[in-house]
Order: sequence, then structure tokens, then C-alpha cells
Amino acid sequence: MVLENFDVLLDKYANLLMTKGLNVSTNDYVLINAEIEQAPLVRLMTQHAYQLGAKHVKVNWTDTAISILGYQHQSVETLTDIPEYRVAESKYDIETRAKRIALRSANPNALKDIAPEKLAAASKAASLAFSEQRIASQANVMSWLVCAAAGQEWAALVFPELESSEAQVDALWDQIFKTTRVYEEDPVAAWETHEATLNEKADFLNEKQFDSLHYTAPGVDFTVGLPLNHVWESAGSTNQQGEIFIANMPTEEVFTAPDFRRAEGIIKSSKPLSYNGVVIRDMTFKFKDGEIIEVSAAEGEATLKTLIENNEGARSLGEVALVPHSSPISQSNITFFNTLFDENASNHLAIGQAYATSVQNGTKMSQEELKANGLNRSTVHVDFMVGNAEMNIDGITKDGETFAIFRNGEWAF
Repeated sequence: MVLENFDVLLDKYANLLMTKGLNVSTNDYVLINAEIEQAPLVRLMTQHAYQLGAKHVKVNWTDTAISILGYQHQSVETLTDIPEYRVAESKYDIETRAKRIALRSANPNALKDIAPEKLAAASKAASLAFSEQRIASQANVMSWLVCAAAGQEWAALVFPELESSEAQVDALWDQIFKTTRVYEEDPVAAWETHEATLNEKADFLNEKQFDSLHYTAPGVDFTVGLPLNHVWESAGSTNQQGEIFIANMPTEEVFTAPDFRRAEGIIKSSKPLSYNGVVIRDMTFKFKDGEIIEVSAAEGEATLKTLIENNEGARSLGEVALVPHSSPISQSNITFFNTLFDENASNHLAIGQAYATSVQNGTKMSQEELKANGLNRSTVHVDFMVGNAEMNIDGITKDGETFAIFRNGEWAF
């Protein structure tokens, strides 16, 4: 590793994730999901978690090469047979309010040669088996964090022009440290300043309570409704115990849920999407009465169609998020092939499940009540990027008045 002061930076990053990201404190259970390639960072994260008072840290290791072998050699029946002990373990993690961290570093296109039907079946089975975990996370029952580490194959995909694997990995770590503010003297303080800026935008939108949003750009004319009493959120979230955490690092977005029953028109993707280990490019969606009625993609279309057709609620939307084109990730001019990064370079939407926190008192509602209030219920939640430098977005009130929210990809207020 030739990145200057890498060991110091990696330790600062680990501390930031545990301190500001998960907000670990006394007697917490901490669960880390990570690739074995990231053992040095995971050891530092574990050390900082215990120093902050964690009662127990559990690590679930994964290895993409082994996962590929599993998909190649196991039958669909085996892949979709989720052992009961894994479901029980997931329920235990909910009961103990384990603070969860997903450390993303794998090759986004690793599973491109696996049959889409096999991937879809395995993904759907896992989604159904661990539905309680998904619902609890999306209602912020416990703290959770999605973050990244520089995997070798992922780095090669992002920086193919660099001559060595070491240079590619260094370049990706450099971007991770920049976008998570690790280079700042005090990253935690820098995040608190960033939170305050995003909160100003969320507060303004919450006060306006627009009835719908209208998106226009070359080839795009799309309107999406917003639920009554919707809530715009930004970087910080609050769990059921009243503890603040950051769900995504990095993050540049302000987001809420749409009314899944109201979406009309055509919207196009502006960046590739990596889903189920497959990269999908140049997507076009046509909506009518809240549902996708036509979809196409230049690459990965079979995977995209399988996602939409085989999962409950996947024809409707569960999130609308606003990100200015001038965000640091966008200005890097790098396509990361990783939603955690690419969604923070662009306005985006999500197919599937809405977060219960996106409507007032939503965390106290049943699944049926959330649906009645316009929040989509689904077995999936998949973000796709739609923003660019030519996009305009207007907020429309119930009285039909319009207000400029975005002009040419930037905040208009």
C-alpha cells in the first residue's frame, strides 16, 4: 500500500464508522458484515467498538469467489432453502437491537455470468426469510450503516486506466476517504457540519409539503405523487432508543417516500446500477397509475425485468431522493458501479419498499396502515440514478402551484 499515511487514515475511518456512523455505546451488540479481503479494517472497527463500550461484536465473513462457486454448483432448490438457524439468528439480532454495518467492497459485476433466474430465486428466498430484519431496519428499530472498503476487483472496474492493482486500490481508498471526510482533521466534526447543511434542505421541503414532484430532462417527463404528511430526511437517523446514527457513509441526499399509487410518465437512468452482482446500464422506465408498465436496458435487461416481475411491490416506487449535480461524488466524474456512491452523485428513485420513517408516525403503523398511507410494501428496495446537469424538478402543491426545487441539476432555493 503506497497511499501516504494509510494506516493512520484507515484507523480514522474505522473510528468514524463506529463513533459517528453506528454511534456505538455501552453494552451495545455490534454486527459487521464484510468480505474476508477487508480483515485489517474489520479488526480496527472491532477494536474501536469495544473501546466505545460494546458488549459483543460479531463478524459475518463473506467471500465472493466462494459465493460464485455456490451459484455455479448448487441447485435452485438448495439456494432457496434458507436454514432455520439463520432465520433464528436474524431474529436474535433484532431482539438484541444489534447495530448492523454492511461493509461493501466486492466486485459489482461478479455474478454477471450466473443465470438471472437463479440469482433472482436466491435473492427472493432470502428477502422473504429475513423479512422481519428488513422491516425492522427500514423502521430504524436498530441503528444500521452501509459503508465501503476498497476491494481489489471493484477497484479494477472503477480505475481500469491505472497500470497496477496497487494503484487501483489506492485510488479507490483515496475516494472513500475523501467522500467520508476522513482527510479532515476532525472527521466527526466535519460530518456534523455536513448534517446541518442537509437538514436545512429537508426542513424546507417538510414545511412545503408538496403534493407531487415533476421531473424534466432530455427524454424525461415524469411526475410522482407524495403522501400526505410525508417526511423528508437527510444524513442523520434516529433509532427506537432515541440514538442518532448515519445510515449511509458517504451521503449527500435528502429523501422521502413517494405515494406508490401515483407515478406517471417516462424516467431514464443516468448511471449504471449494480444489482445482484450484475451491472445494468441505460434503463428507461414508463409509469402509469403508479406502476412500471414498460422497461428496457442496454445491458442487464434480463436481470432488471426479473427484479420487477418476480418481486412483490417491485413495479412501484419506494423512495425519491434529491442530490445536486455539484455534489463531491458527482464532481469526481467517477462512476463507482456501486449504489452507495453513485446514488450520492445523482437524484435517484428506488423500486420497492418505502421506509416507515418517511411518513409521520410511520414507525408506529402496521404494514397495512403504511400501505394505506401510500408507502409501498415490497420484498426489495433497489435504488437507481436519474439525475444529471440538465434535470429540472418542480414541487407542485395541492392547489396546482409550482415551485422550483432543481434547475439544471442544482438546488433552486
